[in-house]
Amino acid sequence: MSIERVVLAFAGFAVLLSLVFSQVFNPNWIWFTAFVGLNLFQSAFTGFCPLAIILKKMGLKSEVATG
Repeated sequence: MSIERVVLAFAGFAVLLSLVFSQVFNPNWIWFTAFVGLNLFQSAFTGFCPLAIILKKMGLKSEVATG
């Protein structure tokens, strides 16, 4: 799996988990959802993603654009 796909999968999982936690445990978990969304938004413009940096150091490869 590529870095980009892992980042998207992790973000989706984090959003869903935090939504469940906000309903089951404490409504303040919704702030984690907002954090993940803001991080994805800024990453789209800046290209900076802490998780992608960690995954790259772990040896995962990025998708190569063809065409």
